[in-house]
Amino acid sequence: MNDPTGSPRPRVVIIGAGFGGLTAAKQLAGAPFDVTVVDQHNYHLFQPLLYQVATAALSPADIASPIRGILRRQDNVNVILAKVSGVDTTRRGVIAEGRRLPFDYLIVATGAEHAYFGHDWGSYAPGLKTIDDATYLRRRILLAFERAETETDRDERRRLLNFVVVGGGPTGVEMAGAIAELAKRALASDFHSIDPRSARIILIEAAPRLLTPFDASLSEKALRALERLGVEVRLGAGVTDCDCAGVTLGHERIETRTIMWAAGVQASPAAEWLGVEADGAGRVKVQADLSVPGHANIFVIGDVALSTGPDGKPLPGIAPVAKQQGKYVAKALIARAKGKTLPPFHYRDFGMLATVGRKQAVAHFGKVRLSGFLAWLIWSVAHIYFLIGFRNRLVVAMNWTWNYLTFQRGTRLITGITGSRIEDVAPPVIAPVPMHSGVLPREPAAPPTAPMPGRIGSNGGAARANLVLKPGRN
Repeated sequence: MNDPTGSPRPRVVIIGAGFGGLTAAKQLAGAPFDVTVVDQHNYHLFQPLLYQVATAALSPADIASPIRGILRRQDNVNVILAKVSGVDTTRRGVIAEGRRLPFDYLIVATGAEHAYFGHDWGSYAPGLKTIDDATYLRRRILLAFERAETETDRDERRRLLNFVVVGGGPTGVEMAGAIAELAKRALASDFHSIDPRSARIILIEAAPRLLTPFDASLSEKALRALERLGVEVRLGAGVTDCDCAGVTLGHERIETRTIMWAAGVQASPAAEWLGVEADGAGRVKVQADLSVPGHANIFVIGDVALSTGPDGKPLPGIAPVAKQQGKYVAKALIARAKGKTLPPFHYRDFGMLATVGRKQAVAHFGKVRLSGFLAWLIWSVAHIYFLIGFRNRLVVAMNWTWNYLTFQRGTRLITGITGSRIEDVAPPVIAPVPMHSGVLPREPAAPPTAPMPGRIGSNGGAARANLVLKPGRN
């Protein structure tokens, strides 16, 4: 794509269409650049509401929008569906599935992924970053109740009705509260052999309090709200081991078939691609204008960037930071095209919000601290406002109204398996085959139905298909 004068316009490549990357692309509409947006998914995901997909309150389509649809009116923007594997800073090219995308300016907004602090627990304790993660967790949660309904072994039934959430940040708190409401209200009258209200939801946090970025008084109110929902909160307790049958906290063992990880994240491998310095979480250390040291034409934003605020502390990995950074970088590029410069990036903090459950939330706006119903209303309005597209805003508002009035969850669908194949919830018990002299054991017969399809994870490999897995990653 060239401009009317025939001279090539500067090429801007944006890796990632999350909050930061998409904001930058939209801000560059009509600017004198040829923009290419590369993402391994064809949709933009509103991650703050992902936990509601995992707990059957919303459908994936309610919080995701096609990238091409969002940018369809921008003639200077091209969208490519591909997974980036590297960046050639010398020759100025992005490597994406065998193709090379040349750039004059590069914006890296690849976000973060789960961090297990050196442990291989991903198969046992999935996190919540993608739609695949959310639908997989929804399947695990709902299958646990279905299996418990027909389970005759008392210990296994108790194990199935135990749900553990690791991490007391906003995601962990919201997830624990949502599972509690699902079990104790939405599913309360749906089963005959079990009482879903007897389910145990345990929230584990290694820190001495929940929601550490919030004021201590709000953390205490969030704790009390969770306890009223029936959530057991373990503070100052770190997970020391994890497997397909439970978690270990020091000398305490909690038996469970469903574990959700919300205890930490690490940046995508952008620092490795660029060959630059990163912190312990893999975030790229950027300069005041969000450019990479030694590469004035490369910018890193969002969760993958280590940018500090006026107090010298790193900015949090939240959507408002990424959006403001994306807008700033786009304006900086437009200013450069005009021979101007912008002052250093300054983050404007609009506060923090976290919901604890029905009519309960906490909000921290500077010196203003709110909790309860008013905070929940603010949380609801803010999340609906920041959703992409009128259709998504309308559908989410209607779903929330319906859930509020009826206590029902309209998307309690178990997908990803065939029919009622709940035998895949627990690992099969295979009796040992007797060995006779000179006779090899016969291979077991193949199952009468097709094998359960695996889930294709963001790493490109087949991932968790069953509720309980063998040790190690698939």
